[in-house]
Amino acid sequence: MSETKEGGLKEKITGLGQKIIGEVETIGGVLTADPNTQAEGEFNVEVGTVREEVEEELGDDSSVQT
Repeated sequence: MSETKEGGLKEKITGLGQKIIGEVETIGGVLTADPNTQAEGEFNVEVGTVREEVEEELGDDSSVQT
């Protein structure tokens, strides 16, 4: 049972980490005037947001089923 809690925390950190990396890439792309890096950063922010939302929904669903 502790494995489930650790896995959930690890995945939440992963989604947040992806958002942070995306923000850094976006800022780096703006500072270096590199539109590809900026776009990749924006993409990573969006993916991180979606991952967090999915993780929250899956967490809510599994607590209802148990």
